[in-house]
Amino acid sequence: MTDLLQEPKPRTRLRTGARGRLGSVVPAIGLLMAALNLRIGVASVGPVLSDIQDGLGLSEVVAGLLTTIPVVAFGAFAFVTPALSRRLGLHRLLGATMLALAAGIVMRLQPSLVGLFAGTVVIGASIAIANVIMPAAIKRDFSHRVGLMMGLYSTALSVGAALASGTTVPLLSWVGGDWRPALALWAIPALLAFLVLVPQLRHTPVRDPRTHDVADAPSDAGEPSVRALTRDPVAIAVTALMGLQSMSFYAALTWIPAMFKDAGMDADTAGWMLSYSALAGMAASLVTPALAKRARPTWLPVAVAVVSTGVAFGGLAVAPMPAQYVWMTMLGLGQGASLSLSLTYIVWRSPDARHTGHVSMMAQGFGYLVAGLGPVGLGALHTATHGWRIPLTALIGLLVLQMWAGALASRERHVLDGHH
Repeated sequence: MTDLLQEPKPRTRLRTGARGRLGSVVPAIGLLMAALNLRIGVASVGPVLSDIQDGLGLSEVVAGLLTTIPVVAFGAFAFVTPALSRRLGLHRLLGATMLALAAGIVMRLQPSLVGLFAGTVVIGASIAIANVIMPAAIKRDFSHRVGLMMGLYSTALSVGAALASGTTVPLLSWVGGDWRPALALWAIPALLAFLVLVPQLRHTPVRDPRTHDVADAPSDAGEPSVRALTRDPVAIAVTALMGLQSMSFYAALTWIPAMFKDAGMDADTAGWMLSYSALAGMAASLVTPALAKRARPTWLPVAVAVVSTGVAFGGLAVAPMPAQYVWMTMLGLGQGASLSLSLTYIVWRSPDARHTGHVSMMAQGFGYLVAGLGPVGLGALHTATHGWRIPLTALIGLLVLQMWAGALASRERHVLDGHH
């Protein structure tokens, strides 16, 4: 299996301090603008899911596919990223994903079920590739600022989710109450991210004259295979943590507005509750990598995140209102910290930049394939039990496994120790 990248070559520092800072700030802004879009295409669906169901006559299980399909695509398309990266290079591929993401969002304007689901697949594929690229690009371009950039990266994910979940319903009034154009407007941030990335895309990557691969795609010689990683306990733990926390996140993202509406809350407020939880998630995402670096025992941040999420699910199951702000604060803190930890462990548990792409591909590939069961599974449980207590109890049970995986992933060791 070929790397997404090789060890970063020493870069000549610009003599002018301002120019040197600009050389770091512009790529950072480009990466963070791209990250902002990596939840919008999915998070915007939950608040208008009931409108989509009513408009198209969909069952809860079929409606759940609108958020399940992208998550499954996050896993499936992660495995094609190395081949694409060899041909285009990291930054050009990231720019291409932003254009494809915008196209997928616009496809949902088509007045047909086929257009809706086809656009959803394109959205999932675009995000999948960008998901794998981001940790690799951060490790390559910001190896001296990994903790800071991973915190900002996971925070940008939360910001995008908050914007989409909180403003999609208000956008309905701007577009005549039609959910299709309300969702299509979210193509604009993806196009803006592409424009910010343009300066980095203008440079033609150097290619190997024999293979035509870009220069930062080294050979397989001496590199770990996917098979070796699937047998490595560290890689397995990181992958399990990514999958379990993502399953919990996307299940909640899809159905929490419906839970609150079933409890008597209006649609606007139900969508706002998701945005509110994301605000807490931003704060947790930003500070968690720095705190986790110093925490002893190392599993303590994982435990705090799991307990916080568990309290939220328990509260939603027993009495979603009037303590909704308490539950959503706890949920945001727990899920924000869990996301930040799972992404950061991909980088920390890689011994060098060459391995980050492998671990990222495995963790997000297999992890998101597992996570795709969350939204449709929760919808199926709700249909079978005619309530939300049993589905939420099932999510609490999965948190036990998440704690186990997170504790193993938190141990300070690298994948394939003794094999590289």
